[in-house]
Amino acid sequence: MATVIEPQPYAAPKIRQTGILIGDEFRDSVSGKTFQTVNPATEEVICEVAEGDAADVDLAVKAARAAFENGPWSRMDARDRGRLMNKLADLAEKHLDELAGLETLDNGKPINDSRAADLPLAIDCLRYYAGWADKIHGDTIPIRGDHFCYTRREPLGVCGQIIPWNFPLLMVAWKWGPALATGNTIVMKPAEQTPLSCLRLAELALEAGFPPGVINVVPGYGPTAGAALVKHADVDKIAFTGEGLTAKIIMREAADTLKRLTFELGGKSPNIVFADADLDAAAAGVEFGLFFNQGQCCCAGSRLFVEESIHDAFVEKIVQRASQRVLGNPFDIETNQGPQVDRAQFDKIMDYIGRGQAQGAECVTGGKRYGNRGYFIEPTVFTGVTDSMDIARDEIFGPVLSVLKFKDMAEVIKRANNTRYGLAAAVWTRDVKKAHKVAASVRAGTVWVNCYDVFDAAAPFGGFKMSGIGRELGAAGLANYTELKTVTMNLAD
Repeated sequence: MATVIEPQPYAAPKIRQTGILIGDEFRDSVSGKTFQTVNPATEEVICEVAEGDAADVDLAVKAARAAFENGPWSRMDARDRGRLMNKLADLAEKHLDELAGLETLDNGKPINDSRAADLPLAIDCLRYYAGWADKIHGDTIPIRGDHFCYTRREPLGVCGQIIPWNFPLLMVAWKWGPALATGNTIVMKPAEQTPLSCLRLAELALEAGFPPGVINVVPGYGPTAGAALVKHADVDKIAFTGEGLTAKIIMREAADTLKRLTFELGGKSPNIVFADADLDAAAAGVEFGLFFNQGQCCCAGSRLFVEESIHDAFVEKIVQRASQRVLGNPFDIETNQGPQVDRAQFDKIMDYIGRGQAQGAECVTGGKRYGNRGYFIEPTVFTGVTDSMDIARDEIFGPVLSVLKFKDMAEVIKRANNTRYGLAAAVWTRDVKKAHKVAASVRAGTVWVNCYDVFDAAAPFGGFKMSGIGRELGAAGLANYTELKTVTMNLAD
């Protein structure tokens, strides 16, 4: 059984912004409605946040369009855009503890993770794309005839961005970075579960000197604010991170305006451990790859394939590590697993645990709620899992690990690819040929070798199959926010 510490009262960071940012003003919603954001560790209401809908989205889009077409943003030198982005990164670093505290309060993730992972990665992403701002260029092309031909990379325009609740501030940076570097303006809808850190960063963007209308933030719900953003005729692009069912709705609703779309969606990532691996390192990587962020990672290594000859011994290592995880108050520095983000997510995960048991898998550790306050679930490991079980096929998005045996490389590659997803994968082996063979054969956008969850702003991230369309991060992420224009000039006398 996992070691658990009951959440205790703590000093929460000050909540500075709960309104809708349109232009350079935080305001109430047009309807006057608000919604509650809840602390998942205590189930207590943190505050009321302005609830945007179609009317607020329309105002935000108009502000973004004006900033793009007529404001100083469209006339600003690229190098100055980069300077503003770097200034925002500096302010985020200055307020790192405050932003990390908002992330932990609203999402429930351990404060150590917010401080050491989420915030540094977000700041690094802003700085990475700030460096790209004055390096986006086209090519000269030697076409036939007496002509001069070149291409230009131009911004798309107004970009709608809809982000999830699992890494709120990091997802803001992933979306804002390439959009701002390429000269677009933004209307963002943060997840209704976790709007607070996004709103605070938007306030810091105003402090940094971003012109009014360049960044707009409309908190609200998907069927209202999100749908209005997708349908709006003056939005040029939608970037969405979330689940596949929502992406399908967005594709249908965006069809009338033929918006550009990019999606970063779910996964059921295979984590493959061969008998020749460093088993202690692999065990640590498996624990991190699944239980980090309470299992609420799109690329979580939730399908653990273990070579038959080491299966039992390796499972013992995993169970030991899982049972030693410390649950509890996410503001306690000893805690390394917080609550799930909300009641709906908690109920979904518990339902999958029940399905795993009903379908014949053996729960060798965890499987229960802990305590009676907060959405805490014990780290859970199933053995005896088969490929057809729900826990092996569906994205659970929680601290539930399915362990599957395999005999050889050909078998495990085939089974690893037997999924509708293709976001990430990992392989653990000392055999470099085997590592490259698996990396080349598994249909996933990212493959880690003898590591897991290694992210860098320079490395593209995205999925095959139903795990998404397009790539985020790296130079590849810039293409999602530009149009390519060809210019041909007659040079004949």
